[in-house]
Amino acid sequence: MLSKNISYKNFKLNKVSQKKILKIFKKLIKSPNQVLLSLSSNYKDSYDKKTISKLSKYNNLRLIGMGGSILGAKAIYNFLTPKHKKFQFIDNFSNHSLDVSKKKKLNLIISKSGNTLETISNVNVLINKKERNIFITEKKKSYLTNLANELKAEIIDHNNYIGGRYSVLSEVGMLPAQLMGFKPEKFRRLNYLIKNKRFNNSLIQNVSNILSLVKNKTNSIILNYDQKSNEFFKWYQQLVAESLGKKGKGILPIISTMPQDNHSLMQYYLDGARNNFFTLYFSKEKKSIKIKNRKILKTHSYLKGKNLNNILFSQFSATETVFKKKKIPFRSFIISNRNEETLGELFTFFILETILLGMALNVNPYDQPAVELIKKETKKILT
Repeated sequence: MLSKNISYKNFKLNKVSQKKILKIFKKLIKSPNQVLLSLSSNYKDSYDKKTISKLSKYNNLRLIGMGGSILGAKAIYNFLTPKHKKFQFIDNFSNHSLDVSKKKKLNLIISKSGNTLETISNVNVLINKKERNIFITEKKKSYLTNLANELKAEIIDHNNYIGGRYSVLSEVGMLPAQLMGFKPEKFRRLNYLIKNKRFNNSLIQNVSNILSLVKNKTNSIILNYDQKSNEFFKWYQQLVAESLGKKGKGILPIISTMPQDNHSLMQYYLDGARNNFFTLYFSKEKKSIKIKNRKILKTHSYLKGKNLNNILFSQFSATETVFKKKKIPFRSFIISNRNEETLGELFTFFILETILLGMALNVNPYDQPAVELIKKETKKILT
C-alpha cells in the first residue's frame, strides 16, 4: 500500500541498494524547493478567493496552453470528471481544437515564458476582447503580458521557480481545479505523505529498482486499464521524458491502452525484445455496466453476474500472473478511491520519483535544453 487510496506492488527484483536514494531523498526534502512546496499545504497561490468567486459563474471554460501548462489540468478534469463545468483544452493545432463557439466563456491562457509559439497562435485565432480572458504567466515583459495589458485582462503570476511539467499543484493546475469545483488543499498531500513510512519506503525502493533496470532497459511501458487516467499518463509521459532525457540517458515512457492493446502490442511485450519494464495501473469502480445475463450463451456462463470493471480486473490480474511467470519486470497500482486526495498522491509520488531519478542519474531534472533547439530553428524559418 502507498496509502489508503492506492494499493501498490513494487518491482520484484533481487536486493538493490537503497542507501544512495535515501540520502538524496533526505537532502531533497530539506531543501528550499519551490516544486516541493507546491505539493504541500504551505503553498500560497498567487490568486485569492475573490478571483475564484468572480470566475466561478462561468460554466464554459477554455484552457489554452502547451505541455505542462495544460496537461495537469486536463488530467484532473478527466480523472475526476466534474459534472457542472465544461472545459475545452486547446493544446495543439487542429480544426477540431480551434472550433469557435458563441457561448459565453472564460479563457484561461497559460504559458510560463509568455512567448510559447503555439499558445500565441491559438490565442490569436480564438480569443477576443468581449470574452473574459485570464493570463497565467510570469509577470515580466513577454508577448502574452503585452497582449493582456492591451486587452485589459487580469494576469495571475506563474511561479518563476516551477517549470510547466511540475506546475500541476501550483496556480497553473489549482486555479482550473477550483473552477471545476475541487479544493487545492485536498490535492496537496506532501506534508501527510512524507510522515508515512510506507510511502517513503515504497518510493525509495521503487527509485532504486528503476535505476537498476535502466542499466539495460530504457522503455517504461504503462499498461493503463483506466480510461479516465489517459490524460494523467500523458502528463506523466512529459514529466519523465523531458526531465530525464539528457546526456544520452533517460527513460522513454510509452502509454499502452488496455485491454485494447492485448490484441495488438501484447504479443511483443510478452515475446519480443526485452528492453522494457512495465507499470500496470487499474482503478476499482463502484459503478460499472453489468453483463445482461439473459443474453449470455451457455458457453460463457462464467460472465453472468459480472460487470465490465470485474472483467477488466481479471485481465489486469492475468497480466500480472503471466508477467511473473515470464520474469518480466513490473510494478502495479490499484486505485480504490477516485478523488482529489488520490490524484494528489499520484502527482506527488511521480514528481518525487522523477526528481530523485534525475539527481541519481546526474542530470538536471528541471530543464529541457534540447527542446529550445527546435524553437530557435522554427523561428528562423518563420522570420
